[in-house]
Amino acid sequence: MPSYKAPVEEILFLLSDVFPIQRYNNLPGFAEATPDLIEAILSEAAKLCEETLLPLNQPGDRTGCIRNKDGSVATPRGFKEAYRAFVAGGWVGLSADPNLGGQGLPYTLAAIVNEFASSANMAFAMYPGLSQGALAALLTHGTDAQKKIFVPKLISGDWSGTMNLTESHCGTDLGLLKAKAVPNGDASYAVFGEKIFISAGEHDLAENIIHLVLARIEGAPAGVKGISLFVVPKILIEADGSLGAANKVTCGSLEHKMGIHANATCVMNYDGAKGWLVGEPNRGLNAMFVMMNEARLGVAIQGLAVSEVAYQNAAAYAKERLQGRSLAGPKYPEKPADPIIVHPDVRRNLMTIRAFNEAARALVIWTALKSDIAHRSADKSEVQAAADCLGLLTPVLKGVLTDIGFDNTVKAQQVLGGHGYIEEWGMEQFVRDARIAMIYEGANGIQALDLVGRKLAKDGGRAVIAFFGEVKSFIKDNEGDAALAPYLTGLKQGLAHLEQATLWFMQNAIAKPDNAGAGSYDYMHLFGLVALGFMWAQIAKAALAIKPAGNGDAAAMDAKLLLAKYFMERIMPESGAHLARISTGAATMMALEAEQF
Repeated sequence: MPSYKAPVEEILFLLSDVFPIQRYNNLPGFAEATPDLIEAILSEAAKLCEETLLPLNQPGDRTGCIRNKDGSVATPRGFKEAYRAFVAGGWVGLSADPNLGGQGLPYTLAAIVNEFASSANMAFAMYPGLSQGALAALLTHGTDAQKKIFVPKLISGDWSGTMNLTESHCGTDLGLLKAKAVPNGDASYAVFGEKIFISAGEHDLAENIIHLVLARIEGAPAGVKGISLFVVPKILIEADGSLGAANKVTCGSLEHKMGIHANATCVMNYDGAKGWLVGEPNRGLNAMFVMMNEARLGVAIQGLAVSEVAYQNAAAYAKERLQGRSLAGPKYPEKPADPIIVHPDVRRNLMTIRAFNEAARALVIWTALKSDIAHRSADKSEVQAAADCLGLLTPVLKGVLTDIGFDNTVKAQQVLGGHGYIEEWGMEQFVRDARIAMIYEGANGIQALDLVGRKLAKDGGRAVIAFFGEVKSFIKDNEGDAALAPYLTGLKQGLAHLEQATLWFMQNAIAKPDNAGAGSYDYMHLFGLVALGFMWAQIAKAALAIKPAGNGDAAAMDAKLLLAKYFMERIMPESGAHLARISTGAATMMALEAEQF
């Protein structure tokens, strides 16, 4: 069975030395998050994930979920007990408002715990994770009555939540959806339609499942302007808050899919199910994007999480597997062969994965802190700047972390050779599970179009200008530090390429929009490279400060500096290739006639 150890020490380093969390003690919930409490929380989360969730991952993948004849769904053995333990620990509401039953701690800590859980058992982590999107939508757009009924139960984990957007004929283009809502005459609606690909749509873990459903009120305008959002509980709630009769919503079938077998991906049938409008009529997309943005950050974390657990197992294998001799001569002459960790190509795979993982983890925490500022600060200018950054980086994190996260599971599988292709070692499951993250919550090509088509120009480019300014300020403030120079050189080059690509779009994409579409994917990854490089520069600065002080593991800091150097030497140069592809435009890409494909 694969192993997993949550990177607690790595997180503590990031929160104490790279992005000192105590700087944010002016925000609600941060002062309570003392260093001792943070360490205790991370240690307990690690214990739960390593000892309870991880052992269920492979067995759950093998058995999957089972749909019963009555439409109910049974999760794999052990999931109910694990969910009860997860709920009992208060993990669902870790960062939620204490007035609603949450613990009020920083969202940043919740994001970290999400990484641990997703590394240990991605399919399981999706059940409580999906409740976060429903919570966000209800807290932002729900009525006071809806908040009172649904929010505390979602925070406690007694109930879970879902997002019901996709239909068989429409995914990204939601203007084509056919689900409809008919007024019942009592402030409720009868919801009709079929939704597909609904993660955790039916299961036996929670007492009730609260579906957030997009549908069109009868007579509403066509297209996206006529879409509304409804809250539709699996079981109706009585006036006193107790559970009543079953609503007219059922799981029609389970999808048979490539990975995440232990998460119930459902076809949901709404046959006049009673639902209530969330937000204003025909303004459902506004509420939906609150859910989607929350979910996209969660999916980005999944990309990192599976990359991390795959790396850990590949690195352990490489240190044990004997095969061949080092090109420089035997390293372990007393053994019949050297462990494969001596071979440069094995190290290429492992160092590439780890160089991504550590920078991606830093980027997740840096962005999560921006989210905390956006939602908790009383300073309007701080809120605006943080929200701008969050909006800009959401498609970058979702697209880049899941693309590279999947690539890294393949690299890790390659380290194991033939054993990587065999089920018992677990690597093939990581590959299968990681693949979905590139697709759901908006396929990564859509993330790239969102970045280039919406986020760059939004508010006159305010967000991207601010991001460039922040990176440039860091470079300027530190360019006199000779020890940091090797890490800044690559970052400066990558940033220059990103600015050139941005200018190229400004000059070439307005008149010919296909130029934006043709270059958007490379631009997203170029942006991600620079963001990850920015993280490595900050990590290197912290590591250099710790070493002379003697207050830390010098060997660990040396490793970080080597990984930062590896990233700048071997990975950051890809920025030039991205720029070259962007600059070719769309002419050749769009020239082939459809019939010629």
